[in-house]
Amino acid sequence: MDLIEAINSRKSVRGYKPTPVPKETLAQILEIATRSPSALNTQPWKFTILGGKVLAELREGLQEQFLAGVEMHPDLPPSPLPSGIYRTRQVDLAKGLFQLMDIAREDKGKRLEWTARAFRLFDAPNAIIIGMDEEINSFSSIFSLGIISQTIALVAVSFGLGTCIEQNSVLYPDVIRKITGIPESQKIVAGMAIGYPDWDFPANKLQSAREPVSAIATWCGV
Repeated sequence: MDLIEAINSRKSVRGYKPTPVPKETLAQILEIATRSPSALNTQPWKFTILGGKVLAELREGLQEQFLAGVEMHPDLPPSPLPSGIYRTRQVDLAKGLFQLMDIAREDKGKRLEWTARAFRLFDAPNAIIIGMDEEINSFSSIFSLGIISQTIALVAVSFGLGTCIEQNSVLYPDVIRKITGIPESQKIVAGMAIGYPDWDFPANKLQSAREPVSAIATWCGV
């Protein structure tokens, strides 16, 4: 699979087969992804790769906190709710997912269950917790983590895998640290579900829309 094909076919996968990804495959994906650019070649990324009983324990711990209404306290401030066209895009995505999952707008139970699924990293057989050392916590480092996260997602496609980069799974960092041993000196930034996609899972049929270049680009001297 070439790069353009991987970019065009990548999507956020929210349903997975239970088959674990071999450790060697995950290691190879990360090895390739570390060729990603980073600010001043700082390579600020840290990865904690999860599977098996450890991931199951984390899923249960995060879901338990969420359903109990425990206050969220992520290492990095959560993004504020968008407004205007940005909010419209977010709402359109949610509508598409809820329609595919047969979740009615007024069905609070199903909506809660769907949100809890995100805290469970969509029940993927493996997950990657993405972080960085506190001493290098800066905009450029977070930007670099975004770059390598996309690289991982694209490389995963070439291995027949799907991913979903998400924030819900890191909203309770104390739970993650207790289970994984990630030190306090490491900021926990994002989580990534990874595994073999279950293409029969309704939400995986969604192809989110993209704005045309004409709506987002300004040409100067070209």
